[in-house]
Amino acid sequence: MTDRNVLGGPLEECGTDPVTGFYRDGCCSTGPEDLGSHTVCTVVTAEFLEHQASIGNDLSSPRPENNFPGLQPGDRWCVVAVRWLHAHEDGVAAPVVLAATHENALEVISMDILRKYAVDVPDDVSDLL
Repeated sequence: MTDRNVLGGPLEECGTDPVTGFYRDGCCSTGPEDLGSHTVCTVVTAEFLEHQASIGNDLSSPRPENNFPGLQPGDRWCVVAVRWLHAHEDGVAAPVVLAATHENALEVISMDILRKYAVDVPDDVSDLL
């Protein structure tokens, strides 16, 4: 069965530089092992990264033992739905790539909220930084 995105279509790739996803396959796929639900494809911003660090989720520091390179503003990354929602509630949510956000994110975040942050991401993200 093919994973679906929040728009109802096939789940598109979120990012491969760095390689994201709970399964490190570039997609925000999820399964029973993914207890955090890493289902929201974001384009991380400096504000989002600072917020995540402030709530104990340091996404900027590399952790090679977890195959995690550390993120920089502009990176596309699958984030935990509840943590993204927390950032939204605090006014610092990162933009969301809807076609690459897994439908399971809708169990935590309404489509109306996700649409407010929807972004089409060009190959060159420098304009978004």
